[in-house]
This record gives sequence, C-alpha cells and structure tokens, in this order.
Amino acid sequence: MFTGIIADVGSIKRVKPREGGGLRLKIKTDRLDLSDVALGDSIAVNGVCLTVVKLADQTFSVEVSKLTLDCTVGLADAGLRVNLEKALRLADRLGGHLVSGHVDGVGSVEAFADLGESWKLSLRAPNNLAKYLATKGSVTVNGVSLTVNEVVPVKKTGEAVFSLNLIPHTLAMTTLGDLCAGARVNLEVDLIARYVERMRAAEVELG
Repeated sequence: MFTGIIADVGSIKRVKPREGGGLRLKIKTDRLDLSDVALGDSIAVNGVCLTVVKLADQTFSVEVSKLTLDCTVGLADAGLRVNLEKALRLADRLGGHLVSGHVDGVGSVEAFADLGESWKLSLRAPNNLAKYLATKGSVTVNGVSLTVNEVVPVKKTGEAVFSLNLIPHTLAMTTLGDLCAGARVNLEVDLIARYVERMRAAEVELG
C-alpha cells in the first residue's frame, strides 16, 4: 500500500529482457532512503507496485512481468525518469490517499496549460474508468496522488476528460512536468470508489 506522495524521481539505468516477455530493471535513486529496504520489499515505480530483487548502493532492481508491461506505460526503456515511493508503514502520515500500486488503466494527456501560479493538466480516461472519477475525488497519475477538479463525460465513447491542478512543488518533485499533449500515463482510481461499486453490484445480484 502507498500514499501517492513521491519520495524521489529516479531513472531506469538498465533494462534486461527476461523469459516470457518480462523485463528486469535497474533503477538509480539519489534521495530515496534505501537503508531500510530489504529484498522482497515493494516500491512503487510510476505508480506500479514492484518487488525489489537486488540492492546495491543507491540502485535497486525489480522484475516486471509481460502482463504488467501490457497494461502500463513508462517502464520499458532505459533513461526514463520514474516516480518512486516506498511502501506505506503504519506509523507514516497519509499525506495523499490510499494507493494500491495496481494500475487500473492507461490514460492520455489532452492538454497541459500554464495558468501562471499553477498548471492545469487535462487527461482522457478510458470508458472502463470514467465512472470512478468524481469532482474533488482522488486519482493517481503515474504514482502521484491528485485531486480531480472537473470531470466531463465523452458521450460518444463513454470516456471522460478530467482536469487536475498542479502546483509548482508537485511539478518539481515528480515527473509530471515532463508531460505533453498525447503522452500516456498510468491511472489508478480511488479504492473507495471501487469498493462502493462492488457493494452496489452485490446488492443487485442479491436482488
């Protein structure tokens, strides 16, 4: 479990193919404290929960399955900058919201506008995720916990375009400032929204 508060922006230093179409990534970090990380621990990389299989100085290695690669973005190329967060401890502050690290889908950037004191990021969510987005609700974009400002349904496709307000600190501490129109991003919807939907579906099933 994570909070969506990014601890460092690292970089993928090496990508090694694995049998079955997966990859082994070696990731470099400057500010993420790895002193309390052990083999088998989880670290979110661009919002994807991955298991540490090797540690060396300020680098760690993770293995990514083909299934994960097929439903996420931003993990397959050396040189890419990635958002990093260690798993939540019970004593930690919950500065963002509860994030599982299981990406629900991939969205795309519609627009990224400079408003002066902040930036407006507009994203298009696929139709299977549109119903989970709500104004003032939470969403995770490439591992970053953010608050939804507005949701506009796209009636023809069932998709939704939603907007987020990003302050300079968020842009400085994450990779979101690298985004541009057309870029694809990992999306994880709010856990509570998913549980509410499941409970409602169960009521219908039970009559």
